[in-house]
Amino acid sequence: MIGKISVKYLSLLVTIGLFILMYGFGSVMYDGFFSPQVFLNLFVDNAFLCVTAVGMTFVIVSGGIDLSVGSVIALTTMISAHLLETSHWHPAAVIVLVLLVGSSFGFAMGSLIHHFQLPPFIVTLAGMFLARGLCYIININSIPITNAFYTEVSQFRIPLPGHSFVSINVIIFFVVVIAAIFLAHYTRFGRTVYAIGGNEQSAVLMGLPVGRTKVLVYTINGFCSALAGVVFTFYMLSGYGLHAVGMEMDAIASVVIGGTLLSGGVGYVLGTMFGVLILGTIQTLIIFQGTLSSWWTKIAIGILLFLFCLLQRLFETGKGLKTQGTTGEQKA
Repeated sequence: MIGKISVKYLSLLVTIGLFILMYGFGSVMYDGFFSPQVFLNLFVDNAFLCVTAVGMTFVIVSGGIDLSVGSVIALTTMISAHLLETSHWHPAAVIVLVLLVGSSFGFAMGSLIHHFQLPPFIVTLAGMFLARGLCYIININSIPITNAFYTEVSQFRIPLPGHSFVSINVIIFFVVVIAAIFLAHYTRFGRTVYAIGGNEQSAVLMGLPVGRTKVLVYTINGFCSALAGVVFTFYMLSGYGLHAVGMEMDAIASVVIGGTLLSGGVGYVLGTMFGVLILGTIQTLIIFQGTLSSWWTKIAIGILLFLFCLLQRLFETGKGLKTQGTTGEQKA
């Protein structure tokens, strides 16, 4: 039983261990790295990435992919900025609207993928171009947000012991992670998502609502992308068509580094959170080092992705060999 559990959670344990190792290395190498605020800044500065990566986790666990999340985040910031600064909408109405837009965007893509049996890569690639193009229809320039509510939320700090603090974005971060863990591991929907990612044909034969679940997965991801856009708007206080360029790749990297198999069927929301923290730790290490270009962040992420993809392949191969050995023993 212990062996089975350790194998099942091995990729998650590797991710958590890597984060502890990297943060411990920074604490030893650089003065002030171990301070509470530096640690909390990993959450403050990466809350929007974690929110969208959580939605991406459900998509990848189901065996799909979504390339539109960065563009949906940018579109959310542009709609928010335009309605707040030009049309003077109430902030609550703006937030509700952009969440509906993001959810509808995901629902439309999920429906196309399911009903027309289209590849998720192509559908979400089209969604990426569509959302990014809509940003420039609204405005080709950056729109600063001066709305009092957004400014207050952006500047609001929740004090913690040790003269440290977190922002409201961090609260949203943890609420989303906790809700996603419950949804993934304690509901019928979550079990169906894992079943679809493991073997979609088997899930159909089991009588599971495969089509409805796949559409709902992309709808949830669209909602998470829009919510990440709201968090990003609080963080940046502006709307711009070039916001979140490439963030879909950061989200996918966080999910994979967090232990989720790209082939689907295996993944952990908690692992995704640690994947985001690893990316944030890499950025912080480069900042503290002081002489390296920020592009070294991408290089480090690329190396980690290669290693984790290789690790996943070794797990799959080992599992296959173990299954073959068990079958041979039964036949004997």
